[in-house]
Amino acid sequence: MELKEAIGTRRSYRFLLPHKDVELWKIQKMLEAARLASFWGNVQALKAVVVHRATATDEVVNSLFAPVLGYQIERAPVTIVWYLDWEMLDEQGSRLKELVEARAMGLDREKADAHLDNILIPFFERIIPGMKHNHPLTAMDCGQGIAQATLVAIDEGLGTCCLGTANGDAIKKNLELPESAEILVLMTVGYPAETREAGGQRPRVEFERTFFLNSHDNPFPRDEAIVEELKEEKMIQAPAPLPWREGELKYLQKALDLPDF
Repeated sequence: MELKEAIGTRRSYRFLLPHKDVELWKIQKMLEAARLASFWGNVQALKAVVVHRATATDEVVNSLFAPVLGYQIERAPVTIVWYLDWEMLDEQGSRLKELVEARAMGLDREKADAHLDNILIPFFERIIPGMKHNHPLTAMDCGQGIAQATLVAIDEGLGTCCLGTANGDAIKKNLELPESAEILVLMTVGYPAETREAGGQRPRVEFERTFFLNSHDNPFPRDEAIVEELKEEKMIQAPAPLPWREGELKYLQKALDLPDF
């Protein structure tokens, strides 16, 4: 699947086949994609624990449940607990040095090392304590990794859905996460029980209300020829709800024994 089609096909797949396990090698591909995502200072604070329902203990699986939309976690073959490890920020100095050694940072090796040792590393050592647990850029970069994992899941024929949780303390305890961990999101992973279209592409805020050129009062011009090109490449797909969606939802409710909600 081409990248644009994967972006266009991505949905929050809330209905997964509970009886069809997910191959762990596919999960590994998702994690590999997350690991390769860009991260400020190369600190890579995004981490994850994969909860494989078929092999995890009942205590671990039960700690993931939530009163809202708990059926998704109950039926998902895999739930990935994505978390931010704030202690990784302490490794920022050595991680930057790795970029210099990889010749990904700086033009002159000796000058780049000196700049790190004399300016950048001392600067970050002063501000990092205040950045922990309250740094939007760190959270955003974690989101980049999760997004890349999501697109790989789509490419592998899987469906995912991200859920919040109010059970953070119990999850941290049962998964033995460090104190420095902050749970970001629970991601259910499995083979979709619904069709790939999942009822159609979800509604979004208008392009002109979202993006601007040079000034907030100047909407970025949207070229309809580009829109048509993206439709051909399947990044922009038929909008929800597709005509048969109501029938599909009724089928899913019976097939998966779901409550009314």
